[in-house]
Amino acid sequence: MSLVKSTATIGMYTLISRVLGFARDVTIASGLGASYLSDAFFVAFKLPNYLRRLFAEGAFNSAFIPQFAGMLAVDGPQRAKQFSSEAMSFLVVVLLIVTALFMIFMPELMVILAPGFSDNPQKFALTVTLTRITMPYIIFISLVSLLGGVLNSGDKFAAVAATPIIMNLCLIIIPFFIDPITPTGAHSLAIAVMMSGVAQWLWLAYFCYRRDILPKLVRPRLTPDVKKLLKLIAPVALGAGVAQINLFIDTIIASYFKSGVSYLYYADRINELPLAVIGIAVGTALLPMLSRQIREGRHDQAIKSQNHAIELALFLSLPAAVALMVIAEPVITIMFQRRAFGVIETIATYKALIAFAAGLPAFVLTKVLSPVFYANQDTKTPFKIAMVCIAVNLFFNLTLMGPMRHVGMALATSIAGWVNVVLMAVILHKRTWLPFQAVLLKQIGKILVASLVMALVLFGLRGTIDPYMHKGEIIRTLAVVTLTIAGAGSYFIVGFLFNTMNARDMILKRMRSRV
Repeated sequence: MSLVKSTATIGMYTLISRVLGFARDVTIASGLGASYLSDAFFVAFKLPNYLRRLFAEGAFNSAFIPQFAGMLAVDGPQRAKQFSSEAMSFLVVVLLIVTALFMIFMPELMVILAPGFSDNPQKFALTVTLTRITMPYIIFISLVSLLGGVLNSGDKFAAVAATPIIMNLCLIIIPFFIDPITPTGAHSLAIAVMMSGVAQWLWLAYFCYRRDILPKLVRPRLTPDVKKLLKLIAPVALGAGVAQINLFIDTIIASYFKSGVSYLYYADRINELPLAVIGIAVGTALLPMLSRQIREGRHDQAIKSQNHAIELALFLSLPAAVALMVIAEPVITIMFQRRAFGVIETIATYKALIAFAAGLPAFVLTKVLSPVFYANQDTKTPFKIAMVCIAVNLFFNLTLMGPMRHVGMALATSIAGWVNVVLMAVILHKRTWLPFQAVLLKQIGKILVASLVMALVLFGLRGTIDPYMHKGEIIRTLAVVTLTIAGAGSYFIVGFLFNTMNARDMILKRMRSRV
């Protein structure tokens, strides 16, 4: 399956998931607003998600997929299946221990994770309770990541990409039924999070079973393959998850500001739509492809895949970043401003969104560049880069939090993201693992010009929708959609004229073939 086709498959399901995710967030914002209930739930939701992204999707999968895909290509499916069973069994033991320790020592951990909550005993106690409810989620969602790695290595992307859809459906549907019997709406959401992990695991287990690639629980042993996996995992935990660690630092500091956690959460949710649809989709499709190409000695093909992935990522992420920065306020207004979420909350959230959007291309490129290291089974270099970026993020957090409050934290995360990408690109280029082809640099210039034209169009038309933003939801939504279509149209027209992504050549070729 080609990179574009694989990315399109993953991106389509991710887009559906994010639309449902917005429906979920609109429901949460409408019911909880930006209150102590929402702050408590978002911390309880974020903790297992951070662990998942760092150690499951981040560290585990970034180390597991190259090893598994290489075995699949060279040693055959049975050997690869044996390795996945050994890895899963060891993972289960570790997850059970970690989850138990977190649940037991949650009050002590919460002092570190959200120290600003300590001044409010009710808020602190609620957060501890909710986090204990959500913690088992990490067990099931980590197994989901492993099964997803197994399926992705065999170019089976659709079922894996659809799993977040199940999670969002659970968070929308389950609270509707159990809310009357729970103390607060935050409690029902926490229970739904835990149950969504079980549902996603059952979903992927079914598809693995159908293809006879479902790993089996065996006696956990430190086999040579598992030892090799463990050696790769520790540095990848930071290397692959630098953005998540920086966001986690933001959460700790934001807990000192009233509703700071909620403002950052809502803004990040908007910013994560293009990040997931573009960055995660491209990175997910690229890693197993690169692992096979490098293992089979097809280095020229690997370089071509890498350059194509960078071009595709920038073609989609740069205009998305520009659009979010220009029309951040109306986007937040139509997404969240209703009932408990008022004008003050909208202003605070859209400012954070602008700061996050400034780093969006960097966050996407990180997802594209990091697989190059992992496919070459180098996990130490991303770890060292991550340490630098964490220090950069912390420095700018502490510097900007005074004058800019929560917005400064979002901006610090974006600055750290760009430092991360620049360091990765320079090192990869020096090692000749990522030679930048001339055609790529030319295409990037065209994408920048097209994005600039789109920015001018959006700026010029931005004021025309203001009169409609105070009317009903349908009218203001149509106004923002119309503005977005105008901006996107200008981008793709200029892109077509400049032949970005070779789109014009492909279209003209198809037209000639039909004639």
